Amino acid sequence: MKKIDNIASVEGRLLLHDIYHKFKFEQQRNSISSLLILWRLCTAETDVSKYINEDIIIVHKLGLLQGTFIWLEEVVNRYYFSTINSFVYFGAAIFLVLVGLNRFTDKIDNTTVIAGLIFEAAMLLLMFLIMLFTPNDDVLDLKQDLNEDNSLQKELLDEIGEISRDFAVTSSQLDKVSNSLSVVSDKQNELFLIMSDIVKTNADAARPNPKMLEAMNETNAALVKFNDTVILLNETASKLKSVEIEIAVRKEIENFFTNKIS
Repeated sequence: MKKIDNIASVEGRLLLHDIYHKFKFEQQRNSISSLLILWRLCTAETDVSKYINEDIIIVHKLGLLQGTFIWLEEVVNRYYFSTINSFVYFGAAIFLVLVGLNRFTDKIDNTTVIAGLIFEAAMLLLMFLIMLFTPNDDVLDLKQDLNEDNSLQKELLDEIGEISRDFAVTSSQLDKVSNSLSVVSDKQNELFLIMSDIVKTNADAARPNPKMLEAMNETNAALVKFNDTVILLNETASKLKSVEIEIAVRKEIENFFTNKIS
């Protein structure tokens, strides 16, 4: 809920202008109804939400006299001065016509002329009263400044909004780039481990480790022993062949002599 101290303040005067424009252009109220409502707001009314769709409260009433002065200054003079001026000229024209007809015809008596004079005097008095409460244009200038400030603030907010959106998009893109860099870093780590294994394998192949050398020596020793064993077996086989040949020769000789004797 918005609170305004009184209708004579700058905010209150600007509120009167806004309400008048809402009555005239949005609600399409007639002039008499608009004038009466605005006069009540200036003098006694405090709840603005009865007439427009805004939750605004006027804290302090101005009273009949001061409120009427503000009403004449900010409403009647600003928006109805030309209408009252037209009535003044209309009254002057009627008065001149009545005076002329009074001189050339008996149908217009002096009473009618005096009535026209009174009407014109009343219009002039009303115009004097309205002109006496000529409003200060500083309020409208202030309103224009406020509108310009609001426009500037709106532009700044729009710019800030665009910058925020651009920043959010940039932040999202940076997150994507960061994720991509993390993936690349992981891939590089994997490649580094693979390269390390390859280098270690090549190093082991080019320069065997002590365990492999020991195993190779043991294998060589075993091969030497196996070679010696094979040679021994060959020698043993040769000896066995010689013995078998001798035995076979002896048997043949024995068989030969046995056959000769018999």
